[in-house]
Amino acid sequence: MKSAIVPLSLATALFAGAAVAEIAPGMVTFADGAVAESLTGQPGDPQAGVTVVTSRALGNCVACHSVGALPDVQFPGDIGPMLDGAGSRWTEAQLRGIVTNAKMTFEASFMPAFYKTTGFTRPGDGYTGEAAPADLPPILSAQQIEDVVAYLMTLKD
Repeated sequence: MKSAIVPLSLATALFAGAAVAEIAPGMVTFADGAVAESLTGQPGDPQAGVTVVTSRALGNCVACHSVGALPDVQFPGDIGPMLDGAGSRWTEAQLRGIVTNAKMTFEASFMPAFYKTTGFTRPGDGYTGEAAPADLPPILSAQQIEDVVAYLMTLKD
């Protein structure tokens, strides 16, 4: 009986360690603007990050930033800093913090908080001026944040 309990306990411990819950927007912990812990417990996908960075329906980072590694982007922005070398300038935790809520690092930033649901005025339901009937979701999901961070980490000097 003892030998059956040990493998079962080991399997339970391994399974419990593998199940990592997503961190909700209001539960993100910042330390000097950085977010050390992954929001999902899953690695980001740099290619999916490119989609978020370049898609108007998602992050649309290229509306404000230019990225030399993405020469086919039409009308890249120039009001935010160039993202070339971002993976060399900042750590993964710092980039996660900046993408999650840039104001935690750069107080005067006009960059939107991509993973935040409270503490600001958001457009009403269908831009009617009436409050939305329920809480609005963050601009990006936790996995999309991780994907953008994974992509930014590839941008080295």
